[in-house]
Amino acid sequence: MKTGTGIQELMAAETRASQIVAEARMGRGDRMKQAKVEAQDLIDGYRAEKQEEFNNMVLSKGGSEGNASAKLQAETNKDIQEMQSLFQKNAQKAVDVLLSKCCEVSLEVPSARIRATQKAAGITA
Repeated sequence: MKTGTGIQELMAAETRASQIVAEARMGRGDRMKQAKVEAQDLIDGYRAEKQEEFNNMVLSKGGSEGNASAKLQAETNKDIQEMQSLFQKNAQKAVDVLLSKCCEVSLEVPSARIRATQKAAGITA
């Protein structure tokens, strides 16, 4: 009977060891999740700090940058006005060219087309 009891004790110890290992794995997973959350909080704090520094720098240099932005906007508006005036100036010319090309119909059949048609029909010239 002693061997039966020994085997049962061994199986019980094995079961208990499996439970301890499973608990350790779960605990490790929980610690990893917690570490990930803490790291993300640290990253978010650092990002917010750097964003605040950047915003302050932009605001402190806003006076000179604002003039550059206004100058760029004025140049852009000037270029747009020039393009619109060129469009107005050349729009009718473009329409006339398109209409002349659309209405220009050549009634002459190209010689290559004549040869191809004759060849397809078996006619020799």
